[in-house]
Amino acid sequence: MSGLVIGIVIAGLFVVVLFWFIAMYNVLVRKRIDCDNGWSQIDVQLKRRYDLIPNLVETVKGYASHERETLEAVISARNQAVAVSSDAAHAMEKGKAEGALTMALGRLLAVAEAYPNLKADGSFMKLQEELTGTENKIGFARQHFNDVVARYEESRQTFPTTIVAALFAFQKRDYFTVENEAERAAPKVSFK
Repeated sequence: MSGLVIGIVIAGLFVVVLFWFIAMYNVLVRKRIDCDNGWSQIDVQLKRRYDLIPNLVETVKGYASHERETLEAVISARNQAVAVSSDAAHAMEKGKAEGALTMALGRLLAVAEAYPNLKADGSFMKLQEELTGTENKIGFARQHFNDVVARYEESRQTFPTTIVAALFAFQKRDYFTVENEAERAAPKVSFK
């Protein structure tokens, strides 16, 4: 009889451990999916930003064609940012490219300040407004992404979930960060 009890206890422990592993695995999967979703929200807003930039450059070009170096820098930074892989595994590289693009946009908008006719142009004002709204949405999407990455990493690195993460190769996720302090600021947009 005692062998039967021991067998039932061992089977019961096995079932409890099995359900625990399944539960921890599912927690990690949900958090990984949250990270992917957070990244896709950033990607949507970055795509919107990329689509706005050529229109903004063309509008400025009509008024400030001799600012060729600045215009080319913006287009070059945009193309480099577009070229970086748009998946969460490349968040650090994407952050660097986006920081360079933000700086180039800041220089472009500073150039625009020197041209009163450009600043008064309705399409330029509308593009500035759309860019400002998009920059805000990108900021919120970055914050959300970094929040879900933090929760994922916390689960992945804490005991005992770390055992399940190691067994099933749950990979580390990088935060979406901007390296250079000057790049952290959104482009300044003025409606004077």
